[in-house]
Amino acid sequence: MKIYDISADIFTAPHYDDDPDPMYKWLRRISDGSEYNLSLIGMTPHSGTHIDAPLHYIEDGTSAGDIELEKCCGSCTVVTLSGVLTGEDMDRLLPHCSKRLIIKGGGKASLELSAARVLTDYDMMLVGIDAVSIAFDDWEESVHRELLSKGTLILENLDLSGIRDGEYMLCALPLKLSNVEASPVRAVLIAK
Repeated sequence: MKIYDISADIFTAPHYDDDPDPMYKWLRRISDGSEYNLSLIGMTPHSGTHIDAPLHYIEDGTSAGDIELEKCCGSCTVVTLSGVLTGEDMDRLLPHCSKRLIIKGGGKASLELSAARVLTDYDMMLVGIDAVSIAFDDWEESVHRELLSKGTLILENLDLSGIRDGEYMLCALPLKLSNVEASPVRAVLIAK
């Protein structure tokens, strides 16, 4: 079995300019005479590879700790696409895809609202992308709301370098974080 780690490192992954940099510091160090090492980390839940829960854009939405784990694990399709993707792009693509779609776009692909609507019409469980966000500029809020309000999870900031298009098994489990709108994940693809 071949497992591909598609997670971006939390401390080196790109992030929104207005988000604080993730940080860590040592609380105890063996090299300083302690019997063990212990560190403290600080970050937003959108640092590195992460999954957006409905609570991110929906006031009473599901939090990261309550995400249906079945949506985060199972068959997925990886496909290379570029630019701003439309509903027409999705209509052509989705009949050939599983219910979890991973978009490889070199960090430059994104969705417009019509693409998000087609994804939800197809009852997609999860859509992932190798950019810091699934959509940008005028589309960012509406795309997130469309997907999350209809039960489609969003997996962002993936590292898909070296991953070929095709069918895989995906596992991207969120941490059990109550009342939090997103969660870091360790995302992997397993070759079928």
